Amino acid sequence: MTADGLRRKNSLANRWEREQTAAGFMANVAERSRRFGPFAPALALLFLCILVNYVDRGSLSVAAPLLKDELHISVTQLGFLLSAFFWTYTAMQFVSGWLVDRFNVLVVIAAGYLIWSLATTATGLVQGFTLLIVLRLLLGIGESVAFPACSKILACHVMEEGRGFANGVVTSGLRCGNAVGTLGAGLLIATYGWRPVFIGIGLISLLWLPAWAKWRPRGPGVNPPAPARSAGFAEILRQRSFWGVCGGHFATNYHLYFMVTWLPYYLVHTRHLTLPTMAKTAGVYYLLEAISAMMTGWLADAWIRNGQTTTLVRKAAMAVGAAFAATGMSGCALAAGQAYLAWLMVAGLGAGALASGNFAFSQTLAGPEAAGRWTGLQNGMANFAGVITPALSGLIVDRTGSFLGPFAIVAGVLLMGGCSWVFLVGRVEQVNWDRQSGVMIPANAVLQTRE
Repeated sequence: MTADGLRRKNSLANRWEREQTAAGFMANVAERSRRFGPFAPALALLFLCILVNYVDRGSLSVAAPLLKDELHISVTQLGFLLSAFFWTYTAMQFVSGWLVDRFNVLVVIAAGYLIWSLATTATGLVQGFTLLIVLRLLLGIGESVAFPACSKILACHVMEEGRGFANGVVTSGLRCGNAVGTLGAGLLIATYGWRPVFIGIGLISLLWLPAWAKWRPRGPGVNPPAPARSAGFAEILRQRSFWGVCGGHFATNYHLYFMVTWLPYYLVHTRHLTLPTMAKTAGVYYLLEAISAMMTGWLADAWIRNGQTTTLVRKAAMAVGAAFAATGMSGCALAAGQAYLAWLMVAGLGAGALASGNFAFSQTLAGPEAAGRWTGLQNGMANFAGVITPALSGLIVDRTGSFLGPFAIVAGVLLMGGCSWVFLVGRVEQVNWDRQSGVMIPANAVLQTRE
């Protein structure tokens, strides 16, 4: 055979190989789409669940300027009122993670939803500071099931290469909830007062429950839990990657809860915005976070499908997100005039990128067998930020008369969190939980055989 003939033959062979590879890739994508398609209504409802979750918990922050004057409380007292939610929310994470692994997760999330919706409704009816504290504690109990349950559901029903987007959708519900709570509820509170708004939000949100009963996911899912293997809390706590994820998630939450509890007050009292203008500004910020979360998750999944390792992709997203968020917070604190708005949006882009990965890590590392317990423990550790941030920030502002200190702390914590994601977390692959020996063996092959 001549040299030209040999080159032609090799060219045809290479072309055929590329076409077969492309055909295989498209068939694989089609198969993933068919698997994900039936789950789409449930994913939309999980998005709405988290949206309502954050509207309910964040509305008190929006009402804070009015509530402070009506109840005649100090900034320090307001800080403790805002943090009361996190006392029970954080403590119950350790219980909720066990509940969603032990009982029907679809029922557990519905029960928690009912509790927190009724607590929100009752908030609009009470008159005293003490009863408000009690209802915030009850709200924390109900809402504690949300993320362990969502993580368990996604671990069972979504493959690895779709979890970035799925988690982006769910956590964008968090940011959209903040946007709706600040923009929508803020404008309504400015018009009608905070009490009617709380009652209305609580009652309307109950409509989610019949929708969940109809469209909740059915069947064992694409990654059903293996009943013969299980991981106890002790096994999870012995995993170095667990502590790395907790450190990174704590930093993400420190930033999140600072923004949720103090951004409205900061914009009104430091940047001198009116309540309607504050609501619009904060609403745009949270919407930007939501878009960033979904886009980051989608890009991360595409990167994984194109052959990059889950470890590289997930860690890169968190490192970039932490750097952007810390830079934006620093710029916002130091900016003069209206320049703070641009820096606030930079922080929003970074925070959205961080949001897409918090629970994607736990779902992959724990696997469907232990996703509830891992997520409950992780979220419980991370939510100590909610106990600390509102009260500490309020104390610093009361002492110094400035938000410069709280902003600096948030930026520093974000940078340390980025280091935790990158350096403390090991390879991002499922752990093989050996119940009898208590030894944890990386088992990437487990995921491959399930696919």
